Amino acid sequence: MDAAYEHCRVLTRTQARNFYYGFITLPPARRRAIYAVYAFCRLCDDAADETDDPAEQLQRVAHQRQLLGDALNGRPRGPVYTALADATRQFAIPGQYLGEIVNGVEMDATTTRYRTFAELEGYCYRVACCVGLVCLEIFGYSDPGARRHAVDLGMAMQLTNILRDIAEDAGRGRIYIPLEDLDRFQLAESEILNGSTSDRFRDLMRFQVERARAYFETARQLFPLLPVLSRACPAMLEATYSRLLDRIEDRDYDIYQGRISLGTVEKLLLVARIWPKVLAPSLGP
Repeated sequence: MDAAYEHCRVLTRTQARNFYYGFITLPPARRRAIYAVYAFCRLCDDAADETDDPAEQLQRVAHQRQLLGDALNGRPRGPVYTALADATRQFAIPGQYLGEIVNGVEMDATTTRYRTFAELEGYCYRVACCVGLVCLEIFGYSDPGARRHAVDLGMAMQLTNILRDIAEDAGRGRIYIPLEDLDRFQLAESEILNGSTSDRFRDLMRFQVERARAYFETARQLFPLLPVLSRACPAMLEATYSRLLDRIEDRDYDIYQGRISLGTVEKLLLVARIWPKVLAPSLGP
């Protein structure tokens, strides 16, 4: 079992650029479980991202669904699913959340546009909010209201990902910003796909950033509902992704200049700043 968790840790260390420095703040057992969850999500994402053929994507995602089902039924195959099955038992993670994550990844094989924000919310719930709900079981909580705030954090982070990755997604013919929002700001799909940075585009981006920030605002109410030693992880994720929104604003919303990211030193400084705050007595027991 240790080897399975170590495999997940190494995968997380090398792939989870924006998550890893939050994960390392957790106590060992919870940290190992989070590594297993991240590795599972990574396998699912790679299943959809490693090919542009929708039929092959669906086949690959279906294979991950089968592996998940086997793991949840006590027959895990491979180190990631071995660790995930153990973490699921240890922290009583509902299998339905994990299944919804696979469902969300499957949507990437069949959907390249979302007409409304309500439709996009359904996608975000599966690929991000359910990840947040899984992590919440690992963090530990007693107040049922924590689930709503975990969902808000997942929404905020996924909306930020969508904004950061507009150019990359456009290169694959994908637009995740709701088409109703393009209409609202009088933008054509071609302007997103071709990298236009007009005033109308900046107005659209400003609106999207404000929407994401509103979710971050409510998500912060999660932290005092968690055990003290679990608080730094989600607080670090919130701070990291909020900083990505700052970077988007700093570029005057021109996300076509290159991928937006934070450096290692900046992430470590965030850890140093956040750690004493989340341990403050004012946050509760």
